[in-house]
Amino acid sequence: MFDTAIGACGIAWSPCGIVGVQLPERHATATRERLQRRYPDVPEASPPPKVQRAIDAIIALLRGESRDLSHVVLDMGGIPAFRQQLYSALRNIPAGSTITYGDLALRIGDGCTARDAGEAMGKNPFPIIVPCHRVVAANGKMGGFSARGGVATKLRMLNIEQALTGNTPTLFDSLPLGLSPKRRRAPAQT
Repeated sequence: MFDTAIGACGIAWSPCGIVGVQLPERHATATRERLQRRYPDVPEASPPPKVQRAIDAIIALLRGESRDLSHVVLDMGGIPAFRQQLYSALRNIPAGSTITYGDLALRIGDGCTARDAGEAMGKNPFPIIVPCHRVVAANGKMGGFSARGGVATKLRMLNIEQALTGNTPTLFDSLPLGLSPKRRRAPAQT
């Protein structure tokens, strides 16, 4: 368990890498219980150095610092190859940027649809490290988010990263135009 700007998060790991991240529940005890239900065979322990570095990077990112988590090693054993492809592609979307479900599906190709991408995001065991909060619906809409708080949590995370999209109202809409954060899109992949 570790504290972040959005609340108490949890992380589970194996010798092969991170197996899961738990976003905050209504309080730290609920977060811990949810993590223990998801990973009942993983004992609570002090994180080894590689996991601690991942935790430190997550904390910094959620504090608003620019961090790249693509170096964090994930244990994707048991995750279908299709979802592994989507998660790998999504890890290339930098903080402060977003991508649509449809554009993410196009990066995978092979008949992947926006709906397929959305379903995979809903099953993402590595939120923040696999930044599913950066995937939005077409036409500037937020789409869903499976963490506690739903779209409000997603919007909060995007606000922290200053990755506001489309015409979605934000906490900053009442500010004069010169003071509002820039809205950035993920760079096109070549």
